[in-house]
Amino acid sequence: MATTRVSGVGGAGGEAPRIVRNEAQHRFETEDKKAYIEYVLRNDGKVMDLVHTFVPSSKRGLGLASHLCVAAFNHAKSHSISVIPTCSYVSDTFLLRNPSWNSLLYSEDVKSNIGTSSSL
Repeated sequence: MATTRVSGVGGAGGEAPRIVRNEAQHRFETEDKKAYIEYVLRNDGKVMDLVHTFVPSSKRGLGLASHLCVAAFNHAKSHSISVIPTCSYVSDTFLLRNPSWNSLLYSEDVKSNIGTSSSL
């Protein structure tokens, strides 16, 4: 099992939680395995589809979902993997608050990002 340590993102200061990559279950999770973000690898492992984020109600408001996303995006960046933000938390909350990660998003049509007028 690979381990990814995240620090200095979201939350209310203090030490960042330790996030572990659980390859067998295709997810990044807190050490206690209670909060996690699930992914599906696509295109022979070149694309990581973030499909579901879960944080138990007892742990909400601590920035754990953001820490999980950062761990997933850092892993994708360091392994040259594109990301599909299927999970609504990732697409509607995390990426809106952290647009610097948009450069890792998967696009089927590479040309769509170059020199074409897009309506945003």
